[in-house]
Amino acid sequence: MTEAEAEAAAVDAWFADTLALSDPALDAALAANVDAGLPAIDVSPAQGKLLHLLARMAGARRILEIGTLGGYSTIHLARALPEGGRVTTLEVDPKHAETARANLARAGMAERVDIRVGRALDTLAALEAEGAGPFDLVFVDADKPSNPHYLASALRLSRPGTVLIFDNVVREGAVVDAASTDASVVGTRAVIETIGREKRLTATAIQTLGVKGWDGFALAIVGEA
Repeated sequence: MTEAEAEAAAVDAWFADTLALSDPALDAALAANVDAGLPAIDVSPAQGKLLHLLARMAGARRILEIGTLGGYSTIHLARALPEGGRVTTLEVDPKHAETARANLARAGMAERVDIRVGRALDTLAALEAEGAGPFDLVFVDADKPSNPHYLASALRLSRPGTVLIFDNVVREGAVVDAASTDASVVGTRAVIETIGREKRLTATAIQTLGVKGWDGFALAIVGEA
C-alpha cells in the first residue's frame, strides 16, 4: 500500500468510526465472509451506508441487487426498507448465497430478502417472465463483462423514477483506456457508454478513493420512455 492509499484508508476509517457506520451485525457479516473464504470485495462501510441512504431517499419498497456475495450490502439495503418492503438479490455461487443467508438471519433481515441462486442473466429472465417489478432501486455489483446485459434487464424491470447504481466503474483509472482487452474494463466502458446514449436515463459517475482503492460508481434515474 502506498502512502497515499494508506492516508485514504485512514480517512475512511475515521469516517466509519465518527459516523458510526458499522455495528455488531455488519462486523459479524464481514468476519463470516472471511471465515467462509469469500473474496474481500464487499463494499466499504461508507459505501454500504450510502446505498442505505440512497434507498431511503428514493423511498424504495422493492429493491433488486445483482451480486449478493456474503450479503453485506444486502443488509444495508434491507435495513432501508419500510414495512412490507423486499430485496431480491441474485447470486451465482451457492456457497456465497449460503453465507449471505446466515448473515441476513443474524442481522434480523432474512424475511425481507429473497436470494435467487443461479446465473444472473438467467435469473433476470425468470424475473421478467414472472412479471416481477418494477423495482424502485437496482444495485449492480456483479461480473463486469455482463454489465451491458444487466443494464438492459434493469431497464425492463424499472419504472420512471427507478434508481440504478453500478459499482466499480473506475477500475483504478483503466476505464479510460479504449484499447484495453481486460473484459471487466471493456464491460464497464460499454455500460457507461450505453447509459450515456440512453435517452431515458439521467446519470452521473463519481470517482471514489478510500479503503477500496481508486474506484467509483455510476448513478442514474430512469425517465419516461
